Amino acid sequence: MNRSPSSSAQKARQVVADRLAALCRDAGLTGREIAARCGWHPSKSSRIMNARTSPSAGDIRAWCQACGAEDQAADLLASLLSAESMWAGWKQMEQAGLGQAQRARLPLFERTRRFRSYSSWFVPGLLQTRAYTEAVLRSVQRRRVDVDDVDEAVAARMERRRVLREGDRRFAFLIEESVLRNGIGGTDVLVGQLGHLLTVGSLPHVSLGVVPMKADRSRMPVEGFWLFDTAQVNVELVSGYLTITQPGEIAMYADTFAEMAELAVSGAKARTLITAALDSLG
Repeated sequence: MNRSPSSSAQKARQVVADRLAALCRDAGLTGREIAARCGWHPSKSSRIMNARTSPSAGDIRAWCQACGAEDQAADLLASLLSAESMWAGWKQMEQAGLGQAQRARLPLFERTRRFRSYSSWFVPGLLQTRAYTEAVLRSVQRRRVDVDDVDEAVAARMERRRVLREGDRRFAFLIEESVLRNGIGGTDVLVGQLGHLLTVGSLPHVSLGVVPMKADRSRMPVEGFWLFDTAQVNVELVSGYLTITQPGEIAMYADTFAEMAELAVSGAKARTLITAALDSLG
């Protein structure tokens, strides 16, 4: 399992470790005895039981066999997979290209009814124009992905935008004002994107807030994140993609979203900021 900065991922790792330790106790074995039966260095079983070393699928199978609990292996492997999915480095997640990574997120968007998104870097994906999406994903591909399937990835993200107009869904987007002036893709792309924000922001089920740039704001920008109902948070970091499912941690992001919303302007005031950004482009 990859190391993650999230307590959600750490707790998931600990659950697997605790279950393996319980199997050891139930079998009347010590950690050293488990290691001997599996052909490991004596310290390996201790590191696994204390969640300091992540077990592989083969380690789990060997552990269960040593404990006479082969029937527990499948369930433990499923728990291992769940823990691994909470944190994915970009290399791991995008090794087959950006298209697959984009398509993999569609089911999450389809089953969500309440979306909340805060962005301090760029326009959120559901609000992006095709040209803006292409500029963003092309930049990503050049920086970290060997496979060039940007056209496929753009198509997948455009397909995802249909959730904006289908079903009984609610959307709340917060963006920093600086996002309106970040010229990724060039002036023409940004002009088209800002015009699109004016249009989509007027939809009755969409709330668009802009956090104004000012010298005396009370809360600094944070990393961008998505809240999907109250079940999950996703965060894109420089090093990878974080999935948060612990209720307490989700609540922290919900509170942060509410705090940022207090700083934001919406409606006519948000449109004024968007229009001012457009005017600055000439």
